[in-house]
Amino acid sequence: MGVAIVLAANFGIIPEAIAHGVTSGDKGYIQESTGVLPIPFIYLGAKHMMTGYDHLLFLLGVIFYLYRRKDVTTYVTLFAIGHVITLLSGVLFKIGINAYIIDTIIGFSIVYKALDNMGAFKRWFGFQPNPKMATLIFGLFHGFGLATKILEYELSPDGLFFNLIFFNIGVEIGQVLALGVILIAITYWRKSKSFMRHAYAANVFLMMLGFLLMGYQITGYFVS
Repeated sequence: MGVAIVLAANFGIIPEAIAHGVTSGDKGYIQESTGVLPIPFIYLGAKHMMTGYDHLLFLLGVIFYLYRRKDVTTYVTLFAIGHVITLLSGVLFKIGINAYIIDTIIGFSIVYKALDNMGAFKRWFGFQPNPKMATLIFGLFHGFGLATKILEYELSPDGLFFNLIFFNIGVEIGQVLALGVILIAITYWRKSKSFMRHAYAANVFLMMLGFLLMGYQITGYFVS
């Protein structure tokens, strides 16, 4: 956070709410698109998820201690449901939230999940919050993050609903592909003796990344 403030003060570099950013090329395409365009919006959705480090960090935290395929499917589905609900409703009903604020909350979701994995809530408060409910709720915030960014680009109303559906299909495709890579890597790690020795430290690092994202967005909010 301090680094971001120094950059802003000395070089005029203002942190942007980039967790849900869209590249300039994609931005131009989105703004100029009219009509129903299945393949381009599926591609954009998949690209967003595959490069959405905030989504992937949160999902890593969610599946970190999930060993059964059924459990992984349940939690990822809950996250997807939340993401779809707020993305669609946010864009269709023009429910915009300040990008810095929503991305700060998304950064907090990573911190929350890391603390949950470390058993912090049980130690601090004497009870364990419902992890499925937390996954669904944070999924809603993650969806609002992208909806807020899309609203800034003022998509054409021609074919908007169907394009959002196709975008969501792409998001789910990207999520499955990214999650597959994460699962392969973490499954391989679990087979080694180092997993239990370093699992706690890994979640501490995950928490630090979440705090870093929060600090970046909070700084952007105050210096922009």
